[in-house]
Amino acid sequence: MTFNFSTTGLVRRSRMRKPAARILYQSLIAVGLLVCSINATSQETVTMSTAMLRDKIKGAWAAQTIGVTYGFPVEFRFNSARVPEEHEIPWYDGYLLETMTESPGAYDDIYMDLAFVQIFEDEGLDAPVQSFANSFAEAEYSLWFANQVARYNILNGFTPPESGHWLNNPAADDIDFQIEADFAGLMAPGMVNSSIEVSDKIGHIMNYGDGWYGGVFIAAMYSTAFIENDIETIVQTAIDVIPDESDFHKIIDDVIALHDENPDDWNYAWEAINEEWAFTDLGPRGLMDDFNIDAKINAAWVVLGLLYGDGDFGKTMEIAARAGDDADCNPGSAAGILGTIYGYEGIPDYWMQGLDDIESMDFAHTTISLNDAYEMSFQHALQMIRREGGLVSNASVTLPMQTPEVVPFEQSFVGHFAKERRQLATGSGRDRQLVEMDDSYSFDFDGVGFAVMGTAQSLNDEDYVFEAELHVNGELVESATWPTNFVTRRFYLFWKYELPDGQHSVEVKILNPSEHANVLLDGITIYGAEELVLSRTNARSI
Repeated sequence: MTFNFSTTGLVRRSRMRKPAARILYQSLIAVGLLVCSINATSQETVTMSTAMLRDKIKGAWAAQTIGVTYGFPVEFRFNSARVPEEHEIPWYDGYLLETMTESPGAYDDIYMDLAFVQIFEDEGLDAPVQSFANSFAEAEYSLWFANQVARYNILNGFTPPESGHWLNNPAADDIDFQIEADFAGLMAPGMVNSSIEVSDKIGHIMNYGDGWYGGVFIAAMYSTAFIENDIETIVQTAIDVIPDESDFHKIIDDVIALHDENPDDWNYAWEAINEEWAFTDLGPRGLMDDFNIDAKINAAWVVLGLLYGDGDFGKTMEIAARAGDDADCNPGSAAGILGTIYGYEGIPDYWMQGLDDIESMDFAHTTISLNDAYEMSFQHALQMIRREGGLVSNASVTLPMQTPEVVPFEQSFVGHFAKERRQLATGSGRDRQLVEMDDSYSFDFDGVGFAVMGTAQSLNDEDYVFEAELHVNGELVESATWPTNFVTRRFYLFWKYELPDGQHSVEVKILNPSEHANVLLDGITIYGAEELVLSRTNARSI
């Protein structure tokens, strides 16, 4: 579905499926509140009605919530694999309320979004980065991967951006900021550089390199979707701010090229992307494994849904979800971008069923509902428009157009390549059984770096904090604490990068073992100085 922009208003080229949407946009046309051009991004300003701005922001939040809910049943249940067509993904009236009530953790990406929205609400647009860092580091909700490593880092004295840098955060390339960056685009309508400024401040709390690029990319798509209706243009505008030499840019270019080659079959593109990129994840959990938490790979599935979805909500979400991996966040991002284009009133009735049942409900771990999010993001957008030199009145807003700027080049794991994965646990996926560690654990390896995966757990209801040491080649290189408390845990036990290439001996010691708690080992990842050619057919056998 596409729009025509003109000085007389907004005209849909294809059939509207929602009468309310038709009424809204006809009213906008009648009063002439939208003033744009066919190529809005090339204009110095874009003027639209305040009603349309509000509607687009509402549409983004609502659609993201719908997308997350839709994909939640298949989240990480199909890793480096598509969700089979015969596997039904449910949707029915009452499903939103059911999920919100019975599985509130499904909305972790949204309540993380809202944690940052709340800081802007409390402290204004110039809130310091440490306020955002503290907001989730001190929160009581559970986190994973880059977010959890960053939380531990912040609680133990690191400050951004060091808390997200790959030398301090092995999950730096993971999807964390990518699934939380929606707010950055929504508060900067049509102002891509402003969304990047917000992303730079907050995204480096937990991510770096491709992981940070993921959030920048998603935020830029949201920002562009306020003023551009063509999905291919939105994707291209957003990826153009990411350095060409980055893997993140390359994988999105690949999706675009594959869509150009065969625009009718998303499976064609999925197979090529999965073969080429599925085993490029260098984070410890995803290295040489089917499990893909890597930002760029999941961003590719977002774009897959957007391009092959042809602007259709259902088709877009289904493709993004059936692409597998982080199959709730990806349709959430794709749907949110469509929601920004079409607005709240443009979301088809089928997908809106039951939404009004949850709009006044607070998301888990917040005091913010969808209704609150609509209004808070709208007000933050007005503030950003004013700050960037735009105009705001009761009837309309004039957005100052920005020429998108390329962000600096960043790369995690420089000089580090996948070499070996040592599985200590038995089983796979949700059935994985970890191995209990004695007072010490030693291993040798040949390479330039490693990471030890595992967790500390209490055997009763009381929290315990292990004190541990990491020795490499007989020298103490790090002391750390391992809380059994799930909220404050150290996500990866130990890691060390940038070692001289060669043979190394590693010993992990527990200084204060306990009868009431233990440490469980999952696996070890080894990094070498030379790149291996990995594919889905050989990665697991090396």
